[in-house]
Amino acid sequence: MVQAATVDIREIVLSNQTFGPQDIDRLSRAIEEDFTQAALLRDAVQELEQSPNLSPASKTRLGVCLYLIGKFREAESALKQSDGGALPQYYMGKVAFQMGEHDKALAYFEAAEKAGYTPEWCQLSRAEVFRYQGKKEEALKLLDNIFGPVEQNAEYPYQRAATLSAIGGNLPEVLALYQRALQVNPKHAGALFGLAVESDRLGNDNIAFEYYQRGAGVIPAHVGTLINLGLMYEDRNDFIRAQACYRRVLETAPDNALARLYLKDAAAGGNVLYDEDSQKKNERMAQLLSVPVTDFELSVRSRNCLHKMGIQTLGDLTRVSEQALLSSKNFGETSLVEIREMLTARGLSLGQFAHEKREADPPLDLSGMSPDQQVMLDRPISELNLSVRARKCMVRLQLNTIGELVRKTGDDLLECKNFGVTSLTEVREKLTAMNLKLRGD
Repeated sequence: MVQAATVDIREIVLSNQTFGPQDIDRLSRAIEEDFTQAALLRDAVQELEQSPNLSPASKTRLGVCLYLIGKFREAESALKQSDGGALPQYYMGKVAFQMGEHDKALAYFEAAEKAGYTPEWCQLSRAEVFRYQGKKEEALKLLDNIFGPVEQNAEYPYQRAATLSAIGGNLPEVLALYQRALQVNPKHAGALFGLAVESDRLGNDNIAFEYYQRGAGVIPAHVGTLINLGLMYEDRNDFIRAQACYRRVLETAPDNALARLYLKDAAAGGNVLYDEDSQKKNERMAQLLSVPVTDFELSVRSRNCLHKMGIQTLGDLTRVSEQALLSSKNFGETSLVEIREMLTARGLSLGQFAHEKREADPPLDLSGMSPDQQVMLDRPISELNLSVRARKCMVRLQLNTIGELVRKTGDDLLECKNFGVTSLTEVREKLTAMNLKLRGD
């Protein structure tokens, strides 16, 4: 691996010598080794921009470097004034992809291949575009037909892992491919993002946080990495770092509405003082109370009685009294002792939060639901694959199943800390895909 100290960033950017993929790789690796070098790259790019009468070759160099620092619109403008060779065509495709112009990106990658850019790299880039277009099987077919040295590059196992994940492939295989990419390049932005997302889905917040932090130290950083890291900083009440993440997104994509909204939320949140230890303690308690009682080895009698009473989580048990349990048919002292021991082992007790017992949500009207829709009500909320922010709010609201979620109104959800209009829209879209909706919608 190239060490940052051996790379003269200014020399590479401002030199009149030839400029190609190896030089681009040297720049990227230098910053991956020491992110403070990114400031040197930005300064050198600014100096190059101010140089008079840049040749078409210098415009190519400028365009690629602008892409590396995330200035995609400026990169596009510079590359359009280049010599139109294979390298600028390829990076025009990279820029178009970053700006969400997928059809244009495909056209540029095809043009770059015809102009002589390495075919396997053009095919690899097209596979990524296909995946983002929802053509997952087409992307995988293209990856299956890529051979040669590119297979040993971190980008290939990353693209394969991301495609298999999108298809819903075997998770251990997906994780192994992401890890293989990191073995080749420990600072691969895509692989770090992929592992962070999968860790987050598995509930491994600390591991996900570490991957997101590592992914934020490369250029150009994955937008999803910066957004999700910002949300995690907010959850830790570190609003200054959260704002920095959102600003980095807006530096490269000024029109990113999500980052702009989150920046506004984080700025507002930063003006409120929180007892951090208390906040963490409350969130850990909320997670514990949301654990379903079906996760424990209870007797059939106890399990059936709890089901009949509508008690689904440990939190439900802490809001019900011993007398209420004993009043249930077939629930006796033996079952009561069993429940007590289960709660005591976790530092909880029956009736502990009885004073917080909330008014029950109105029953669902199942008359207009198909059997398939009714089956979905008992599925865990995790199957919605919500974003970090929305998922955290589900935990705080102690919602475990989709059925519990659809009993809520939009206003109910908006009362939760850090749950805004964007998260509400996300929840509604996920439910709509299942032909379900929130109460009152």
